[in-house]
Amino acid sequence: MKIGCHVSIAGGVDNAPARAASLGCEVFQIFSRSPRGGAAPKLDKETLQKFRMEMKNFKFTDCVIHTPYFVNFGSAKKNIFNGTIAIVREELERATLLGAQYVMTHLGSYKDLGREKGFSQFIAGLEKVMKDYQGSAELLLEISAGAGEQIGGTFDDLGKAIKHPKLKKYNIGVCFDTCHAFAAGYDLRTPEAVKSTLSEFDKKIGLGKLKVIHINDSKFGLGENRDRHEHIGKGKIGKAGLSAFINHPKIRKMNGYLETEHDAVKKDIEILKALRK
Repeated sequence: MKIGCHVSIAGGVDNAPARAASLGCEVFQIFSRSPRGGAAPKLDKETLQKFRMEMKNFKFTDCVIHTPYFVNFGSAKKNIFNGTIAIVREELERATLLGAQYVMTHLGSYKDLGREKGFSQFIAGLEKVMKDYQGSAELLLEISAGAGEQIGGTFDDLGKAIKHPKLKKYNIGVCFDTCHAFAAGYDLRTPEAVKSTLSEFDKKIGLGKLKVIHINDSKFGLGENRDRHEHIGKGKIGKAGLSAFINHPKIRKMNGYLETEHDAVKKDIEILKALRK
């Protein structure tokens, strides 16, 4: 497993590889635009050239993109729903230009429409995102912490989406966030718990669909539905569970990305490298 973290693109995406290298990353994740809103910075020929040069200079082969936080496939507001479709598709196109392998996205909430109608709209939205898409970057749905009516808070929810007749022809995968999964009720604290959770994932979704790992400890307990990342070993999952997880034979070759606070993310990277067997 190559290990890295989320890094800033302040001043331009071409600054990200140097920042990642300074933290000891072997891979890295970025936003390609502000996660809070606004127009995306242009990826002109010069910017792309600089980015590729910096990737080469710092010997990076892998990077991924996270969509902005405000996407919501379950919104009753048409401007938000249509904006979500446009932004996720645009991020796939931008990732392709940058050479990023994956785009991972949060999915939003069913609270506006209810679960049944919300799920139908979610599927319709994903279908519109993927229709006629020819890029190289793959879309990944990120498991949520399951708070309220969040979309994707169970393996069942994600599995039904990915295997849906309208979507199964597209190569949509999953991003597994350890904090989110733990908060949603999937235990990861011991080797036995990790084995059981990944076995359930395989039954409901298929481990072949798992492409990227977000490795975060959790400030809150199992099944509390609270999305609060904690530094490695200082949370409720703990080092033993996270070690068992990253070294599990089915996923140990996947890349892992930390999303912990930057006050100690460099130390978290060192800890994960030490836990990696």
